[in-house]
Amino acid sequence: MQGVFQHVKGVTSAVSGYSGGAAAAAQYDTVSSGRTGHAEAVKITYDPSHITYGQILQIFFSVVHDPTQLDRQGPDRGPQYRSVIFPATPSQRHIATSYIAQLDQAGMFPQRIVTKTEPLTAFYPAEDYHQDFLTLNPRHPYIMINDLPKVANLKRLFSGVYRETPVLVTKQGS
Repeated sequence: MQGVFQHVKGVTSAVSGYSGGAAAAAQYDTVSSGRTGHAEAVKITYDPSHITYGQILQIFFSVVHDPTQLDRQGPDRGPQYRSVIFPATPSQRHIATSYIAQLDQAGMFPQRIVTKTEPLTAFYPAEDYHQDFLTLNPRHPYIMINDLPKVANLKRLFSGVYRETPVLVTKQGS
């Protein structure tokens, strides 16, 4: 998810991390057990004068992941990969739940959408080696198979908000 949103104009930051569980459990080796309550998440900060929350949701549902997969995204399985949105405000929660209902009602996907909204209690940035993973590891098999096609779809479907140079968490090479 991070790599896609880093290529969206108006996104000023996309940080990989964890949300939904306790601070003490917010580390990859623990989260990957599937027993922490955390979901792997991306904290997206954006400039609403360049992109709307609605456009971010459109990208999330049409490019970033399959919202009909319960506890799974591509080859990754477990509750830490659940389809979830952690809205930062009550307004965002309302917009997200309304959008999910509209997509379901319109039958936009062959199965029912399982994406939930959960209260944002905290976000914990992931370890440094998770940040900017797509940019720093473009030839990694996981990236080539799962993520680069998503970036290509972003460019194709949302060319008006696509940016070639991603906004990175860290300076490349540091």
